[in-house]
Amino acid sequence: MDTASLLNGVAGGVLIGASAVFLMGMMGRIAGISGIVSGMLYEPVSSERLWKGAFVLGLVLGPLMLTLVAPQWGNVAGVAEGAIGAPVASVPVMVVAGLLVGLGTGLGAGCTSGHGVCGMARLSTRSIMATLVFLACGMATVFIVRHLLGGGA
Repeated sequence: MDTASLLNGVAGGVLIGASAVFLMGMMGRIAGISGIVSGMLYEPVSSERLWKGAFVLGLVLGPLMLTLVAPQWGNVAGVAEGAIGAPVASVPVMVVAGLLVGLGTGLGAGCTSGHGVCGMARLSTRSIMATLVFLACGMATVFIVRHLLGGGA
């Protein structure tokens, strides 16, 4: 890993942490993306939708703006031709993976941002356990896909 990649990761982590602290400090809300998105989609229309919509819009526009302003910072493809690189799986595989992630966030009552970033920072036992389960499932998935099924890079 080169110094620029390290600094990009540190800067990204600081920004994620700062946004989580800002949302908690200013609005008393947890920056759990799955909860924010599901609330935006399924809750009755309220003033909550405004900040949730702005938060989600920022998640989408932030990387796009970074790519426009400083393309070298947003390039995770490792090649100059692409900003994010080619997909590593087919569309059906990505759809199934997305549905499984959605199911997991529902079963786990949150996601890695809510439990891993915000919950662990609050030393929540439930969030620490959920994050350990997320990590174990991720490691098991990589092992199965790469070593048992022979896929991946």
